[in-house]
Amino acid sequence: MYYGSKVKLRSYKKEDIAIAYEYMNDNELKRLLVNKIPYPMILEQEENWFKSLLDLKDSYNFAIEDLETGKYIGGCGINSVNWLSRIATVGIFIGDKNYWGKGYGTDAMEALVKFIFEQMNMNKVKLNVFDFNKRAKICYEKCGFKVEGILRQELFRDGRYCDEYVMGILFEDWKEI
Repeated sequence: MYYGSKVKLRSYKKEDIAIAYEYMNDNELKRLLVNKIPYPMILEQEENWFKSLLDLKDSYNFAIEDLETGKYIGGCGINSVNWLSRIATVGIFIGDKNYWGKGYGTDAMEALVKFIFEQMNMNKVKLNVFDFNKRAKICYEKCGFKVEGILRQELFRDGRYCDEYVMGILFEDWKEI
């Protein structure tokens, strides 16, 4: 388990599946995630994802838990690792909207980045975010991420083509924060 000031990053539990299923089927949340098409998810897909956690290689997932209440509020993880170049690609979501805009995502991302740099010896952490997800972009910038590139009109969402930002933070920059 890894801690921030507001959250704990822990392994997923079976009890999280039903709540994660609800989070993943929330239309507002789905449109923000980096999935190309926000299809509805069926419960069996979430159960299969949970079972697949045992077999994942170079991908690590954490449940985000509110330290004060112990409530499961979202998830974050390392989606891929390039061990040769020492680059980890990450993602995060806060599924419980009561926790949006209150610093829980920032705290979770800071804990995740700290784990990646201090325990995995990575040189860079990167992620992607859509141009319309302003709250997430601000969160990542607070954590020290910088826009490294823009994938123009990478996604069709809500009747328009949207850009996708590629953001990253280097270990040397993180040390200075």
